[in-house]
Amino acid sequence: MKFLDKPLFTFEMANNHMGDVEHGLRIVREFGLLRNEFPEFNFSMKLQYRDNSFFHPKHIDRKDHRLIKRFTETRLSDSDFKRIVDEIRTCGFISMCTPWDESAVEYLEKMGIEVLKIASCSFTDWSLLEKAVKTEFPIIASTAGATEDEILNVNEFLKNRKKAFAFMHCVGEYPCSNDRLELNQIDYLKSLLDVPIGFSTHESPDNMDSIKVAIAKGARIFEKHVGVANEKYALNAYSANPHQARQWLDSARTAYRMCGGSTTIRKQFSGKEIEDLRILHRGAYARTKLAPGQLIDADSIFLAMPNVEGQVVAKDLGKYRKHHIVREIQPGDPILLADVEVVDTRRLVLEYREQLRAITRHSQILLPESTYIEISHHYGLERFPEVGAGLIHLINREYSKIIVVMLPGQRYPEHKHVQKDETYYVIFGDLCVTADGKTTVLKPGETLSVARGTLHSFRTETGVVFEEIATRYIPGDSQYADEKIPQSSSRKTIVPL
Repeated sequence: MKFLDKPLFTFEMANNHMGDVEHGLRIVREFGLLRNEFPEFNFSMKLQYRDNSFFHPKHIDRKDHRLIKRFTETRLSDSDFKRIVDEIRTCGFISMCTPWDESAVEYLEKMGIEVLKIASCSFTDWSLLEKAVKTEFPIIASTAGATEDEILNVNEFLKNRKKAFAFMHCVGEYPCSNDRLELNQIDYLKSLLDVPIGFSTHESPDNMDSIKVAIAKGARIFEKHVGVANEKYALNAYSANPHQARQWLDSARTAYRMCGGSTTIRKQFSGKEIEDLRILHRGAYARTKLAPGQLIDADSIFLAMPNVEGQVVAKDLGKYRKHHIVREIQPGDPILLADVEVVDTRRLVLEYREQLRAITRHSQILLPESTYIEISHHYGLERFPEVGAGLIHLINREYSKIIVVMLPGQRYPEHKHVQKDETYYVIFGDLCVTADGKTTVLKPGETLSVARGTLHSFRTETGVVFEEIATRYIPGDSQYADEKIPQSSSRKTIVPL
């Protein structure tokens, strides 16, 4: 609905025109002034329409039924109704009206009303709904008294007929006390449906808190009964006068300012916020003398307050951010951003994880939920596509089971185990194993055992998934032919698969 590009506030006149066209025109004009004060909102003025077909002919003249009496005594003539509708448009409001029966829908079509409002009591009046969906009107429907099944049924009905529509949380008590407002139902409707949700209020017009809560919960449409009191006409307990409506809109404006901007993207940070936080960050200082080319780690630095302008601070560090020193730094001196070259490896980790995921999916292997994969990168993440593997540790008791996943063209460096015997069982792809100088190519369903103390390496041409079934896995049991590999303290990255 195009008029929901901004929050929509609906002033419900209902019968508060009292059947007096001049009084109705005054209500429209006085509330029209409010519309000009709040350009950040869209506004509609809503009427209700009944003709004689709404009443049983034998009961239309009853005076003992308070609603029939009020409805008939405050009914406007067609010409007076049209005058008010014309004034609604002149004052810049979207025109909205509640039809109470099928003939009312036809009448509102002739009048050119822009939006139909379905009252809570008519929410499952299927005859009325069938008539309403045949029009071009967008529909806003209140849900007071409707069960979940009824809400879902009407939602499906309107969707199947390609209608633009919204639902309103509403409590059908007039007036409604604070403890009966049930504003959590806005959350409920938002979780149940994928249509705009609003809030139709019947609480005391002096209540300026409920609108704030409704806005914070994500309602986008708001409806309040309004009127103008004078010596002749009084207002009921749930209708707001222009002063109260102005306070209501001020409260809404405040709520939107408090809530801020988007609910779908992270906010922008002000310079003041960044500055106020930065003074609290711990700065990085050299624990030892740092030489150019050195990679800083927990042993070479310490963190402390205060930080100085342009210093590396705690939030700049992390396992995915590698800081290489570019100039000599003395013990106790601050490490400045200009003193380091930073390599952010997170992008590489996520990219490799996606590649390993793709191979496991293609292999159709079933893995436990919440599986983690160890990305083993012997010569750094940058060289992982060339050297390394993904290891999924499933079992480690007196026996162990690891699922090994390798990318096409990847190799695993030569090594041996002091205590562990291994057997490889290929599930997917090809595995070329070199053990004790002998090379064996394994295909899916084939196995090969490697005894402890045997130097071995493996590689794959097409990518591979295989089981490593072995005696107990002991960290540090692998001895690499390249002595530089064990010297790296950050050659394993563990992430959720």
